[in-house]
Amino acid sequence: MRSAAAARRYARALFALAREENRVAEIRGELQQLADLFAASRELHDALFRPLHPVAERRAVLREIATRLGASASVRNFYSYLIDQRRLVDFDLIRSEYERFADTDAGLMRADVVAASPLDPAQRERLRRALSTRTGREVELDVKVDPSLLGGVVASVGTLLFDGSLRTQLTQLRASLTKGQ
Repeated sequence: MRSAAAARRYARALFALAREENRVAEIRGELQQLADLFAASRELHDALFRPLHPVAERRAVLREIATRLGASASVRNFYSYLIDQRRLVDFDLIRSEYERFADTDAGLMRADVVAASPLDPAQRERLRRALSTRTGREVELDVKVDPSLLGGVVASVGTLLFDGSLRTQLTQLRASLTKGQ
């Protein structure tokens, strides 16, 4: 829980800086580039995230990587600060929180959607419009497929949960029939 609270504070500070510099989207992209690099190279990830190497070495490596990626001075300094504070281990949480701040600032909400089968573009758009109408904000979908649903979709937007899965509908039908209604 402490990591999540700390990640939120670091993300909020970086977001405030990005907003002040009018570079919210660019910094988001720079954070994503580094996350992609960590995902692509397990050795790099381990070298930077495990404290086996001295802080100065890890800071120098991360600074060099950030420079090669074309990261801004703000982001390079932020990475160094995370290493100094021993918070690089929270990088994924910090990036996630930063994205949440950026989305909220842009009036955008993300919906986590689990579907029984892949959704075609028309279905995605209908679902996106319906969720946007329901929430009163622009919604972007993150769709995953889970065949165990049998049919339908389950969408989570913020604190709202919309369960249109076949399993839930069958459960509700069973409860209704057993009550004699």
